[in-house]
Amino acid sequence: MTRGAREITLRFLAAPTDAGYSGTVGGGRVLEWIDKAGYAAAAGWSGTYSVTAYVGNVRFTRPVEVGDLVEATARVIHTGTTSMHILVTVSAGNPREGDLRPTTDCIMVFVAVDEHGKPTPVPQLVPEDDDDREWQESAVKRIALRTEIATAMAAQTYSDAGTAPRVVLRFLAAPTDVNWGGKVHGGIVMRWIDEAAHVLATRWTGSASNVAVYSGGVRFYRPLRIGHLVEVEARLLLTGTASMHISVHVRSGDPATGELELTTHSLIVFVPLDAHGNAVAARPWTPVSDEDVALRDHARLLVEMRNRVDAERHIP
Repeated sequence: MTRGAREITLRFLAAPTDAGYSGTVGGGRVLEWIDKAGYAAAAGWSGTYSVTAYVGNVRFTRPVEVGDLVEATARVIHTGTTSMHILVTVSAGNPREGDLRPTTDCIMVFVAVDEHGKPTPVPQLVPEDDDDREWQESAVKRIALRTEIATAMAAQTYSDAGTAPRVVLRFLAAPTDVNWGGKVHGGIVMRWIDEAAHVLATRWTGSASNVAVYSGGVRFYRPLRIGHLVEVEARLLLTGTASMHISVHVRSGDPATGELELTTHSLIVFVPLDAHGNAVAARPWTPVSDEDVALRDHARLLVEMRNRVDAERHIP
């Protein structure tokens, strides 16, 4: 197979319509940008349509301001038989100054599919230098850790026995949500995850001044179709000194039947802010039921797992 482009950079200005409720660009919008850049790299490398399979350890290290020049760079760092592991970094800054600083990064996994939607082989990446080899080794080490995290998340029970605060958003997937394959864009789904978590954080804190600082374990189980009924459920799992750990499940299905299947699952962390944009103490939540306690302990375990993933990261 002929190898395609390995790296691509999208460049644009952050628009007023990209702003979140805190005034800076919303985390959900940044997740959309990440997905678009990742898709561009995956499609360029594979030469075919590709679907988002997993997004891990998205850390929002600094806000993107409206009017900033934004660069989203996606680079293929490892390939499997049909999968592509892609490092995406987002940098932003005042266009008048030209100094762009990193704001977000993560590793995404895309799977190439054929015209029938079946996984199809991709060209294999051959490292060209030590930096390539170190990134590839880092990606390979993360595979087992990512599987461990996904297994731990899938093993949890989320039922009415839980008493934790939760919100549920319901709507129809609109034609404007479509991607290049006729399904709902993965970046749109991640924006819905961010929005549902934000609603929950706002209800819990009594203020809309909350920002996402982390999103991870985003696993796409099946495609979400245009016109389907979508249900996005966010549930509080754990509160820290200045953080709220929120689990989000996205389910969808034919509105004619009302039967919904799990399409996406993620964990997202929000931090409450004061009027000056500084982190403040989060209102504490105390588990009540056995399920509450189990999910709180699960959230603590995921924190440990995330730290292990970060330890495997290659720093160029």
